[in-house]
Amino acid sequence: MTAVPVPVDEDGIDVGALEATGARAVLVTPAHQWPTGVVMAAGRRRALIAWAQRRDAFVVEDDYDAEFRYDREPVGSLQGLAADRVVALGTVSKSLAPALRLGWLLCPPALVESVVAFKEGDDRGSPTLDQVALARLLASGRYDRHLRRMRTVYAARRATLVEALAAHAPGVRLTGLAAGFHAVAHLAAGRDEAHVVAEARARRVGLYGMTANRSAPAGTGGACLVLGFGNVSERAIATGIAAVADLLAG
Repeated sequence: MTAVPVPVDEDGIDVGALEATGARAVLVTPAHQWPTGVVMAAGRRRALIAWAQRRDAFVVEDDYDAEFRYDREPVGSLQGLAADRVVALGTVSKSLAPALRLGWLLCPPALVESVVAFKEGDDRGSPTLDQVALARLLASGRYDRHLRRMRTVYAARRATLVEALAAHAPGVRLTGLAAGFHAVAHLAAGRDEAHVVAEARARRVGLYGMTANRSAPAGTGGACLVLGFGNVSERAIATGIAAVADLLAG
């Protein structure tokens, strides 16, 4: 396989650019694109399915962050639009614990035999006890209760991030807030992303630049920061933003 980068805009993946690559498989995170946080628009979803049908291609849908939405009802899956063309992936490593390495996929019938054969040859099976415990959690309704509780926790942390930036660096635009555990902060034109990150670390605040996630050369697309709030307390978020506010505001 060869990985081919495809542009993403405010509506999601650029299907026209995807078509031009000649690829016959694409990996997408339509519920909350990593790292931009964009939700794939309905028109792009339809265009992507049409591309897969035209090209005899497959869409690999990573259901990333779909459980944690804040501004809207959960968006429908691509797999529900074309079960014969979409491989839907899910995991509990984000919703329960990173150390719990359990995932699943909904597989188009045409791929089942080869996927089963590959899985068997790759690791001879997943941990049985972990699967049984997860099945109990799902059947009892406790998993759903856990998701509801954590959605409230993450929403509070998200609100703290928004409020802290509004108070200390009101000129910084935030996007990607509809779901998940991170937002994207857009810095003013001409700002040096690497300099902001380095200066923040000197103040013991960890910031992460968007450049590391781009296929384009450094400096393309403007300076942006990926601000994670999933494993940071509300107090730490507020204190951290206050400590680097002048760097963010420029």
